[in-house]
Amino acid sequence: MTAQLTGPRTLTRITAKQQLGPDAQVDDKALVFVPTDPALTDPFLALVEDWFSTPGFEWHPHRGLETVTTVVDGVLEHGDNLGHAGALEPGEVQWMTAGHGIIHRELAYRNEHAHVLQMWLNLPAEKKLTPSRYQDLTRAAMPRVHAPGLTVDVHAGTVDGVKGAAQTHHPVQGVVATFDPGSSYVLQVPAEHRLFAHVMDGRLLVAGRELRAGQTGWSDPVTAEAGGTTTTTLHLAAVDPEKRARVMVYSGTPLREPVAVGGPFVMNTKVEITKAFTEFHAGAFGPAPRMARLAYDR
Repeated sequence: MTAQLTGPRTLTRITAKQQLGPDAQVDDKALVFVPTDPALTDPFLALVEDWFSTPGFEWHPHRGLETVTTVVDGVLEHGDNLGHAGALEPGEVQWMTAGHGIIHRELAYRNEHAHVLQMWLNLPAEKKLTPSRYQDLTRAAMPRVHAPGLTVDVHAGTVDGVKGAAQTHHPVQGVVATFDPGSSYVLQVPAEHRLFAHVMDGRLLVAGRELRAGQTGWSDPVTAEAGGTTTTTLHLAAVDPEKRARVMVYSGTPLREPVAVGGPFVMNTKVEITKAFTEFHAGAFGPAPRMARLAYDR
């Protein structure tokens, strides 16, 4: 099949993040979007912004989804019951496939400060119980697209011939783009993808509509033309003549499957959620972690 380039994307709706303030785990929290109506955001379930020092997120389980955590500021310390441990710095990404079941934690390194955006990405029914894995996308190894006044970190998918580092279980494209004042970019997106563009900093024209920091623009799938794989375009342009702008743009093919959410588990039915809790408490996710904190020099 030959790729066909069609017209630009339009935004179907714009949402604003909801600031919640501190709680027992974090210094501040905001909900960018949550799975109140999963069909509207499919295959994406949630995007949550957290600022934390201590205690952060101690050992907790997941099943049936992937968590994609982008470090905005500070340093994120992480570990899991498979023996992985490390620290991620600003611009780096942890792509965790919970799959069958994993127990992990996310803390501020040295209990100092971590500011992260965590996205919950759904897994297809046949991949819900796939083996768990961690992928750390580091700054040093991050694939990038460079253009005048622009840097695009490619997390997943292929953008301008640059392939993202993440291995995915479902067609997903993900980038974080940083714009100097006055710069612009045209991002190619598969027509069958649902897309969200979350403005992290500054102001941007997204598909011709101005969005400021904290706002998210959504674009639903476009019907592909017969005879080929169709690619659409998303036009992005910095608005403020003096300040940089940054945007997270993720897109993916909707799963169009039932969604059942139960705490940290995402399955297709409530029966499967109950089974997940039962198996977790029975030890099916593996032994309880006994990992020490990362060592560091004072």
